Amino acid sequence: MESFDAIVIGAGVIGCSVAYHLARLGSKKVLVLERTQIGAGTSAQSSGILRTHYSVIENVRLAQASWAVFDDFANYLADEQASAGLVKCGYLIAAPEGPKLAPLRAALQAQREQGITVHYLGREEARERLPIARFDDAALIGHEPQAGFADAYLVATSFARAARRLGVKIDEGVAVEQLLIADGKVVGVQTSQGAVRAGTVISTQNIWSREIERWTGIACPVVAERHSVLALEGPEAYTFRMPVYKDLGSPGMFYCRSYGGSQMLVSEGIRGQILAQPDNEQGEISMDYMVEVGAQVAERFPSYATAGVASSWTGVYDVTPDWNPVLGRLPELPGLVVGYGFSGHGFKLSPAVGRMLAQCALGLATDVDIAPYALERFRTGGLLIGQYGLGAVS
Repeated sequence: MESFDAIVIGAGVIGCSVAYHLARLGSKKVLVLERTQIGAGTSAQSSGILRTHYSVIENVRLAQASWAVFDDFANYLADEQASAGLVKCGYLIAAPEGPKLAPLRAALQAQREQGITVHYLGREEARERLPIARFDDAALIGHEPQAGFADAYLVATSFARAARRLGVKIDEGVAVEQLLIADGKVVGVQTSQGAVRAGTVISTQNIWSREIERWTGIACPVVAERHSVLALEGPEAYTFRMPVYKDLGSPGMFYCRSYGGSQMLVSEGIRGQILAQPDNEQGEISMDYMVEVGAQVAERFPSYATAGVASSWTGVYDVTPDWNPVLGRLPELPGLVVGYGFSGHGFKLSPAVGRMLAQCALGLATDVDIAPYALERFRTGGLLIGQYGLGAVS
């Protein structure tokens, strides 16, 4: 039976980041097991938006550390060919008078206290940056210039290539079927191609994380939710120079960005369709949903009242009860480290989360405190509830 220092389950953007950071931090024998292909799961469905704006301060810290990596990606990986596909267009977020106003003001101030550049814009200033939108009802507008969007698949494969260069072995088309446990500790995994031994296993299984509960009996509070994304072709181009936009005043708290340099990519930031079983296959998008989202978009972007749907797809979130991830060791089972339940935040946080989980697996102090993300919070009531309510903006 082959032995490794650590095994990572899942080669999405989180798993590949973990593997790279394990090797970077000195782990000599690391194995990544992926049931399909690198980055082919939910990572490939990401909208790719990068921001540090959160109402949960722990998320702000992880996003801030992650942005530093995205902003210098090739140098960080020591690979001049590595690319995150980063578009630094900035991020606008606005709220009208009402229940979202105070949370937005508090979140913007918290970002500033973390040393993040945040501007408060007037309505005309916002129009200068996003001229296809109207802001006449905005009571508060925040602008984060060091934000934008990137390509999750490129990031996952770049982390994987860098990890392999450091000696990590990545086996695609190999499914993990069971954790191997002896004397109350993890000793390896059973795969579709046989058993592999390791004293540390890091699970980054995303919507398939409920397998941890089946393997160990430890409750795993995560459900799979399908979310729909539309690409709209309007009479006015949504260019790469225009910022990502988050509309806290709309019923679905929709977000949008440039797509292809002229179209608008748009989706809602609230609950999606809960799936009985994890499934990242493409789902159907109803005409009613398209009409509902289109009406919200037209309210903010008047010319898009006549926009057509150029394309559409679905993506699946691994959602926890408070819409924030579970990170770290599970005290009940030494040797097991988990990272799941990202609830739509995974790509944004992937560089920092990968490093923190690697540090945790190696018994090192983490650069950012991940104790608030422990599974125990769902037993003790210490939930990480965002001030905007449950949803992907958190």
